[in-house]
Amino acid sequence: MLHNLSTTTDIFLSVNDAATVPDPSYAHGSYHWSFERLISAGLIPLTIAPFAAGSLNPVLDGLFISTILIHSHIGFQSCIIDYFPSKRVPKTRKFSMWALNAATILAGIGFYEFETNDVGLTEGVKRIWKAQKVVEV
Repeated sequence: MLHNLSTTTDIFLSVNDAATVPDPSYAHGSYHWSFERLISAGLIPLTIAPFAAGSLNPVLDGLFISTILIHSHIGFQSCIIDYFPSKRVPKTRKFSMWALNAATILAGIGFYEFETNDVGLTEGVKRIWKAQKVVEV
């Protein structure tokens, strides 16, 4: 008989007993997945709208930047969770999560500075897209 002390009640298991499966947490998995898909789907109209409408709106630009940051953060966080399991490499995972949080904050500050003190993301992309090649004589 094996004694399992991982729960609040004492459970005695033999070698042939099935492993207990914890109850699924709908709040963690389902809502998290739905939020990721909503952010990903929201990027499509936010990417097209400023260029299709032809107008520059700082609020729309800020919403686009925020959505890009959230989408990127969640994506890189998923990579860290998948490739650095906390049971195998706990210090690497913790360092990677802190580095991701720091990079996200730094990118947010950079986007804020670019949006408020320069031309903004949409206008910057337009200028890069229409840039002419400089020919030196």
